[in-house]
Amino acid sequence: MLSAKAARLVRDTLPVVGAELETITARFYDTMFADHPELLDGLFNRGNQRSGEQRKALAGAVAAFAGALLADPDQRPDTLLARIAHKHAAVGVTDDQYVIVHKYLFGAIAEVLGDAVTPDVAAAWDEVYWLMAGALIAMEARIYAMAGASDGTTWRPWRVVERREETAEAVSLVLSPVGDEPVPPARPGQYVSVRVTMPDGVRQLRQYTLSGHEADGRRRITVKRARSGGLPEGEVSSLLHATVREGDELTLSAPFGDISLQDGDVPLVLVSAGIGCTPIAAMLQHLAVTRDSRRVLVLHADRSAAGHALRADMESLTGELPAAERIFWYEAGSGDGCESGVGDGCESGVGGGVRKGRMDLGEVEIPEGAVVYMCGPVEFMRAARTQLIAAGVAPRDIHYEVFGPDLWLGAA
Repeated sequence: MLSAKAARLVRDTLPVVGAELETITARFYDTMFADHPELLDGLFNRGNQRSGEQRKALAGAVAAFAGALLADPDQRPDTLLARIAHKHAAVGVTDDQYVIVHKYLFGAIAEVLGDAVTPDVAAAWDEVYWLMAGALIAMEARIYAMAGASDGTTWRPWRVVERREETAEAVSLVLSPVGDEPVPPARPGQYVSVRVTMPDGVRQLRQYTLSGHEADGRRRITVKRARSGGLPEGEVSSLLHATVREGDELTLSAPFGDISLQDGDVPLVLVSAGIGCTPIAAMLQHLAVTRDSRRVLVLHADRSAAGHALRADMESLTGELPAAERIFWYEAGSGDGCESGVGDGCESGVGGGVRKGRMDLGEVEIPEGAVVYMCGPVEFMRAARTQLIAAGVAPRDIHYEVFGPDLWLGAA
């Protein structure tokens, strides 16, 4: 609970702090990494550091948490905290690292804001930080315990037993655990961290959704090679595409992620774009294996049919469900006689099939009382969420996953 005095001071200074948060977090990371370069080896994503995404995410999280405390001092924003806690657990954040972050974050605040940071203001924001840190530490302890890793270590080797070229830019790696230790369970929609050593010797982590599983304990990840302007951009995805072959070993964390398919009987709407199809494929597989009979509507958007990773899986798994329907949208035409917007499966309604252009839910019948799971680019999910709410879906029933730092904090 935030004290009354701290709440008043935080409310008074939040506009000033908020206006400078990106400058503060930039200074924080620069000074922390200068003193602790080891944190870039196997903990922080240096690609997100270069792009500034991690800095924006930290700024957004602090501002969202402070705002939530002011709106209701007696309640914690657990949805926000759970998302951060799972991300932290996936990379192995430990309690002592919160002390390091506190030191450099508050040093940056004092340096950027100068005389505006009186002792009372510093103490008020100190309350906010430790309320947030304490809640995260407690959540992460429970998450680690559920993964069988009370010390925060969840890493183990997995062997690549199959490599599948899904599209020109996406590859699936089927993995089998090495050793006899029990494998932590995974829920459909969760992700794992993959830890690799880069050519310069620095270890880097990236999170990939489990896109499927096998009865013998094997798991699958599907990796899209990140590109910008036609050139390789993602250093880890590029390395996995270029070097990993059957028989190689990869180091994986236990599965994490607060967004996972929940059992029940309400209708489901599964919405994705691009490589955001990976958690949707895992959810469809779970529904097919459990012979789920509820109504399921699968909606996916992509640039082209040729670039749609896991398309065959999504089609076949949807076909196994007795009350499931699907619609795929392709900007470049479908290759299925739908380039002009007419043809097999192009008619209006929920009848399934393929449509040309961007996803438009205006003519799609969304089941009443549906729960939605979404994954894809943030702007795509913003647009889809707006259309779903307009169609009558309750905002609380729309769940989403973001790849990389969550830049949508507080907006959904």
